[in-house]
Parts: sequence; C-alpha cells; structure tokens
Amino acid sequence: MARRVTPPFRADHVGSLLRPAALHAARADFAAGKITAGDLRAAEDRAIAEAVELQEGAGLQAATDGEFRREQWHSDFVYSLGGVERGALSPVAIPVYRKDGQLSWQPHATAITGKVHLAEPVFGEHFRFLARTVTTATPKLTIPSPSMVHFRADLSASPYTDDDEFRADVAATYAAEVAELYALGCRYLQLDDTLFAFLNDPAWRANAAASGSVDPDRQHETNVRVINDVLAGKPADMAVTVHMCRGNYQSAWFSSGGYDFVAEAVFGGLNVDGLFLEYDDERSGTFEPLRFVRDDQVVVLGLVTSKTPELEPKDTLKRRVEEAAKYVDIDRLCLSPQCGFASTVEGNALTIEQERAKLELVVQAAEEIWG
Repeated sequence: MARRVTPPFRADHVGSLLRPAALHAARADFAAGKITAGDLRAAEDRAIAEAVELQEGAGLQAATDGEFRREQWHSDFVYSLGGVERGALSPVAIPVYRKDGQLSWQPHATAITGKVHLAEPVFGEHFRFLARTVTTATPKLTIPSPSMVHFRADLSASPYTDDDEFRADVAATYAAEVAELYALGCRYLQLDDTLFAFLNDPAWRANAAASGSVDPDRQHETNVRVINDVLAGKPADMAVTVHMCRGNYQSAWFSSGGYDFVAEAVFGGLNVDGLFLEYDDERSGTFEPLRFVRDDQVVVLGLVTSKTPELEPKDTLKRRVEEAAKYVDIDRLCLSPQCGFASTVEGNALTIEQERAKLELVVQAAEEIWG
C-alpha cells in the first residue's frame, strides 16, 4: 500500500511532548526573575531542536515543536486573540479521573472584552522557528479549535448582544489566522477540540444542561458550523485535521464515552482533511461510529496511549486497525498516540525515553500494517 506523502501520515502524532528537565528549570528561573525572556527563549529553542531530532529519529513524517513555548495546549493561543482575556478562576473545580484516583482542575473563564479579532498571527514565530529546524519532517502546527473560544465564553463585559455575531467574529478571526499561517508556509494544521468528545459523555451532557452553559443536544452542530466557516477559504494544499480529546491532564481524563452521540453530525459534517480520534481504551467505545466518516477524509486511529508507559503489543494494534477497516477503507486509516504527551506543562506520567518508545512503536506498527 502506498506511503502517504500528504498529511496526515500513516504514522503520526497529536503534538505535545514532554518538556525536558532543563526547560522546566528555565521556566522556573524565569518566573523567579533569575533569567531574562531572551534566556528563556534560547532554552526553548534548544529544547525544540532536540524534540524535532527525537521525532525525526523515530521515523515520523511530521514534527511539532512539542508545544514547548506554552503553559497549556489552548490558553496561550486563546488569550492572544484580540478581544479575549483570561478571566477569573472558576469557583468550582472540575473532577479529572485516572485509573489510580482522581484529581481536580480549576479553569479560568474566557472573558470577551471587545470585538474578537486577529491583532497579529498567533504562534507565527513558533511556526517560523519550527520550519527552520526540521530537516526531513513536515512542520506541523497545533492550535485549539474555535470551539474552545466560543464555548462558555463570558460575554457580560463584551460588545456582543447576539451569540451568532460573536461566533461569526470568532470564525472570521480563525480564518484570518489560517490565512496568515499559510502565508508563512504552514501546510499541516491541527485543530484540537475537547468539546466534541465531552458531548458523548451522558454525565457531562447532564451537568452542562443543569448549568445552562450550553445546549448539550445541539452544541456539536454549532461547533461544526463554526469550524466549517473558518475553513471555507482554506487553500487546497493545506491539510487541516481535527483532534477530538476526552481530556489529557497529568495522565488523567475529563470524560468517557464512544462517539455515537456526535458521529453523524460531526464525522459526516466537518469539512476537514482528517480526524484524529482517541481509541486507546474502553472509554472510547466501538469503531461503529466510523461508518459516518466521509469518503474524502482520513482517520488517524489513536490506539497507542500517551497516558502510561506500557507499550501496546503490535499484534493488538494490527487487529484493531483491521476492526476499524470494517467501517473505513484501510487506505484511509493511519495510526498515532491517542493524545499528546503533555497537554499542560506538567506532562503525563512517562519519561522522555518512554515517550520515544511510544512514537517508535507507532512508526514500526504502521510500517508493518501499510508497508
């Protein structure tokens, strides 16, 4: 079977990587006022160069900057948009689950203080450095989905009185960002979205309905419309994928449930080139919802967990790809970890060497499956 020469690739990955100890130390020194912003940037540059070498050395055809310049996968981007600010901490902590217990996380509100707009390209310099650093891999940039801006945004201090006008401005802002990134040479862009996956969880939908924060029965359709508006003018030679995540915080997760609730509207409605879907354990449900995937889309199966260090048997990965191929032609399937390794600066409970072994496993299994 032919090797894919355009993204997404047979062996791919979601994006974030574990920060090395030297980078953690540099961030701490910067926060303490011991080093300058330039010193921190130099430490980030060195760490990103090493991360690119790790990815290319593992045999991956795409490389990210590991999201090393960010505190969280989404907030650094969202709060860089014009008219959007970091709001107050939520008074209620959100439970986060893992196999050996439970954590909690307190999100900040997304405060809309003006008309949402693009003051300058967000992560433009991040992409420029990555593009200069890769040698064999396609530079891949990850940004949060527009869903993460308009979902539960606080409009109380904003000029908006109409939700549709607000969402239209979010879509226009993202469309401008996509155009700016394309002009910089970006040809592989990923939108990270937790809401599509969260909406599959009956308990999460019930809590959302009780709080009145979203319409849990229709929110996924709204999110599809906004993303499609963003990508309406996307150049044909720019691959854009959506990653759907159930939460990835220090090896813990926020929600459970298969894709059944959203699959028809989301898989069949999103105008994207590929879908990165979590399928690393029983919380992800069955492959049956894949029957709604469009014939012009590639599905990247997240069969390798990024939450724990144990390596999945290659025979198990092969059997699961065969199961998924009952619903999507195997030529439109690819393989990846189910999520990034460090959606927040703390990272998951693995070492960098264990992370490398996971990425190498993805490459080796993909070569044996697709040739």
